[in-house]
Amino acid sequence: MLSAGLAAGVLVPLGTAATATPAVAAPAPTVTCTSAQAGLAAKLTKDITAALKNRKGTVAVGLHDRTTDTTCTLRAGTSFDSASVVKVTVLAALLWDAKKTERKLTERESDLAHAMITTSDNAATSTLWRQLGTEKIKGFLKAAKMTKTVPGTGGYWGLTRINATDEQKLLALVTAKNTVLSDNARAYILKLMGKVVSSQRWGTPAGAPSAVKIHVKNGWLQRSTHGWRVHSIGAFKGGGHDYTISVLTHGNSTMNYGVATIQGVAKAIHKDLAPSVAAANRYVPTDTPREAFVAVPGA
Repeated sequence: MLSAGLAAGVLVPLGTAATATPAVAAPAPTVTCTSAQAGLAAKLTKDITAALKNRKGTVAVGLHDRTTDTTCTLRAGTSFDSASVVKVTVLAALLWDAKKTERKLTERESDLAHAMITTSDNAATSTLWRQLGTEKIKGFLKAAKMTKTVPGTGGYWGLTRINATDEQKLLALVTAKNTVLSDNARAYILKLMGKVVSSQRWGTPAGAPSAVKIHVKNGWLQRSTHGWRVHSIGAFKGGGHDYTISVLTHGNSTMNYGVATIQGVAKAIHKDLAPSVAAANRYVPTDTPREAFVAVPGA
């Protein structure tokens, strides 16, 4: 049996973090957008495509803006290793399970959840993952209709398989009233995603107008196949908009290369949704993006 190791801040089997294979140019992206606002779909299609021009690797994009009834997708069904973005799913599953018995989280669970989301603590994640167990996580995924998300086996939550469609479903549950998550649960998830430490507030928030509230969770992971996985999911509300963005990538030569790809897409989206906002009034993420480097959790 492979023991646990730490690769890019995510619990994975040892031996999976070998030197990345060279990134290869992806086929020309086919971005598809629709919108109730005249001209917006065409603008987003053009600008997201331009942001990805000459970028290597594989990129999936999901966007939904409730205010303008705008949706964009790119490779929405392509599957990726989750890395740390799965931590939002873990928290949602914990709250969904607690709701079934109308109980509040214990102080210990709250402390673990806070660490898991705001600082991407791996030990906290492993503890909650073990507490829930695969069946409860699968139960939440079924309730959330996240039909293509497959939990990682052997305790390797960072190898959960995800796609942009399911991540957008998750963000939709977190940001609007529904029967899966209570209003208090949704508010709690957004509160923690809004308190992510500055060194981890990169990715989808790049270029967001200052009037917009930012909620984010990122992840990255290197393996011997498909190089670096770098992902960012975010929810944004304010300035007349209410939207969610998911950008998932693999085949990146370095972590920073993947971050730059995601931020190029994010800047295009934020600019098109709020074109009148000056550059000086937009969010600029850290230029030294990172995730947590923590001790490997025990078995």
